[in-house]
Amino acid sequence: MLPDEVMEIAQQEMLDWHGSGMSVMEMSHRGREYTSIAKQAEADLRELAGISDDYAVLFLQGGASSQFSMIPMNLLRDKRHADYFNTGIWSAKAIAEASRYTQVNVVADAKPSHYQTIPDKALWQLSDDAAYVHYTPNETIHGIEFAEVPEVGSTPLVADMSSTILSRPIEVDRFGLIYAGAQKNIGPAGLCIVIVHKELLGQTLPGTPAMFDYKLHSDHGSMYNTPATYSWYLAGLVFQWLKRQGGLAEMAKINERKANKLYTAIDASDFYSNPVDPRYRSWMNIPFTLADSTLDERFLTEAAEQGLLSLKGHRDLGGMRASLYNAMPEAGVDKLVWFMSDFERRFG
Repeated sequence: MLPDEVMEIAQQEMLDWHGSGMSVMEMSHRGREYTSIAKQAEADLRELAGISDDYAVLFLQGGASSQFSMIPMNLLRDKRHADYFNTGIWSAKAIAEASRYTQVNVVADAKPSHYQTIPDKALWQLSDDAAYVHYTPNETIHGIEFAEVPEVGSTPLVADMSSTILSRPIEVDRFGLIYAGAQKNIGPAGLCIVIVHKELLGQTLPGTPAMFDYKLHSDHGSMYNTPATYSWYLAGLVFQWLKRQGGLAEMAKINERKANKLYTAIDASDFYSNPVDPRYRSWMNIPFTLADSTLDERFLTEAAEQGLLSLKGHRDLGGMRASLYNAMPEAGVDKLVWFMSDFERRFG
């Protein structure tokens, strides 16, 4: 979801942004009007997330999957391998892509548990000389989430925060690089945000395409090429909306409360179940199954009639999945809990 308030502002500004006579979609990305939009969006993101001047903030085209290649191209330098946590489908995809460029050491592998828990720290196999350590704080498909930021010493820590960014405060200084596709908590698809320590810029692998060089994008203010201007604009509106909600500390309270309501309803029921180790349950993505899977389609149909949409689970897992990103109002979770209780009363 996007916040209704954000979409209403975009609607009001669609044909004429601030008296400019142009839609944002019609502006030159190098023009005065759009430059002001871009600069304000970056300033608001820096304020929200506490991003210091030691970090470059990049607004890039595409999604997080492009970063699976860009990260090794930019961060390997003269190192012979990189460390990766495998805790779900997205981290597995990142590992597969990084393996094209370097040897990957899997620090911890959650696949044997069917991605239902994260191996204990005592079992982690961190390298002494890795170029970087990569992890995915939240895995959207299996609904598994790290409870805390991994301790990796002085090795740069890289995080795919596509589904958690801006859902709670971020200790940016603990990371070498954070990246996030916009289409979960920031805005529409087509935009990827990269927050990278400036010390990590400027030493790409030989043969790296210009468009995959973080330093090039940083040096040109993310405008070496024409960026995803409208997605960037909408992201800026979301940043301003988050500030009006009270910032990331307030969003954390709301998001934790939303997730707890749904998990409480699932755990109190014999009709619904969630397979994830409670220590690592996601705030953002909550998969659950019905005791009788033949009722799945009826559940989805009746849920849609109540305005509860996009609840079908990933095709690899089946069942249901509720995604509780920032823009999902608490009232939406309350309605889902009510519907689940009513459905269980009638069919359980």
